[in-house]
Amino acid sequence: MTDQYQALIDRCAGLPPLRTAVVHPVQRSVFDAVDDAVAAGLIQPVLIGPAARIRAALAEAGHAPDRYEIVDTEHSHAAAAAAAQMAAAGQVGAIMKGSLHSDELLAAVIHPQCGLRTERRISHAFLMLSKDYPRPFIITDAAVNIAPDLAIKADILRNAIGLWRVLWGPARPNVAILAAVETVNPQMQATLDAAALCKMADRGQIADAVLDGPLAFDNAISLAAAQEKGIVSPVAGQADILLVPDIESGNMLAKQLIFLGGADAAGIVLGARVPVMLTSRADSLRARRLSCALAVLVADARARGVLK
Repeated sequence: MTDQYQALIDRCAGLPPLRTAVVHPVQRSVFDAVDDAVAAGLIQPVLIGPAARIRAALAEAGHAPDRYEIVDTEHSHAAAAAAAQMAAAGQVGAIMKGSLHSDELLAAVIHPQCGLRTERRISHAFLMLSKDYPRPFIITDAAVNIAPDLAIKADILRNAIGLWRVLWGPARPNVAILAAVETVNPQMQATLDAAALCKMADRGQIADAVLDGPLAFDNAISLAAAQEKGIVSPVAGQADILLVPDIESGNMLAKQLIFLGGADAAGIVLGARVPVMLTSRADSLRARRLSCALAVLVADARARGVLK
């Protein structure tokens, strides 16, 4: 797990620090992550929010009040709007959540007049590194889309596939579409969506990946479990992306792996014109550093035209 983690951090070594809008950083804890990412050469922060409160938080963290560039705004809502406008104008290349709610930040990112929206629905992806699984894998969506329908799930998948291919392409990832069972049941919407998504992939509507589903979690990550149930699948037991049915199942799965399984997890919001880091005070510094690394790699891929 440490080797996988360090390999991703090392991928950023030849890239310049990503100029990043840190939105409403008015608590000392925000600067633990900011300082760590700056020391690792990953970001160049621009602090956006009430200047007096930001300088007080900097002083509490032991920094000079002019350590980082500050853009003064009246409150958190204005800070989110200013960050989105700066990103749309190309003045910053990424956005990082500070001391405000995720929905407040994302509302500014997706505002029609902001200019950060793409043809895709925005979605969240957790990159997971676990000692109990031989490869890095992505869980999506565990933080943004509450109860996605078929069309939204298709966009969530397209975003996650794009991220995976930025990190490990040009190979195609194996995508497991999760449900409680591995057979199609008309009374379980997740299984119907899984079947439809697989057919969409067959027709080229979802590209650059190998899809299978519905698959229960054990069949997706354990070849032995799949074989015991007689499941013949190129995805079973070796999934690279896990598409969850809804935010509740995804959030619980990701946090169980983090807090009980000791996994490293980096979160990033995809589908906008810049990557968005929804860092949390509950995240470890390792996790927040890895989120910054993902943002650097995604921003670079967009600049090179590799990622839409």
